[in-house]
Amino acid sequence: VGERIFITAKLPSHIKVGKDVIDQYLYLTSTHDGSGSIKAAFTPVRIVCNNTLQMALGDSKRMVRIRHTMNAVDAIKQAHKLMGIVAAQADIMKQALQRMTTVKITDAKLRHFIELAMHPEREQITKGVYEEEYSSKFINTVDDIIAYALSNPTQQTAETKGTLYGAYNAISGYFQNVKEYGSPEEKLDTLTVGTGAKKGQHAMAMAIGVLTNKIKLQ
Repeated sequence: VGERIFITAKLPSHIKVGKDVIDQYLYLTSTHDGSGSIKAAFTPVRIVCNNTLQMALGDSKRMVRIRHTMNAVDAIKQAHKLMGIVAAQADIMKQALQRMTTVKITDAKLRHFIELAMHPEREQITKGVYEEEYSSKFINTVDDIIAYALSNPTQQTAETKGTLYGAYNAISGYFQNVKEYGSPEEKLDTLTVGTGAKKGQHAMAMAIGVLTNKIKLQ
């Protein structure tokens, strides 16, 4: 009871960043028993490695909620709202990603970006967890992401190698292709609503911060 179901619907258009192609999907989730509303959101996916690219906008700006009891008129209004979100976010993402491909970063700046993007949230640090142990896990994760960024073939293209775009993609690529999960359900949850989605949004926000000179990489 209350278990969630997920549906993705591929849209006919896509985003091109140089030779890199990003498909556009609508991601919908609901519960089996109809106890919650249907949530629909825009989800871009990088074709070359199937990375889900999360935008740096809150759920209220990238998602609509559709009630199970909604009448036809309200449903049409919500559909129009969702299509507006898709169009706006696709345009924002395309412009941001294209600019990211023009920003070159050194290996040192790549590490700094990943460390900032993956830094543990305050609420995750619970009493009784030794700082040394937590730091060790954090460092190992950062090293894994850097290894992915520097060696994976999808990260060696003209758009991704040594660029801010590649650094951003390394975060989503880690959660999609490197991190180990206990089950397919755990992976799906992480990528869509869990840590992977949140870190992806944070990485996008950071990348935009770099583009606007609000964040300086060392």
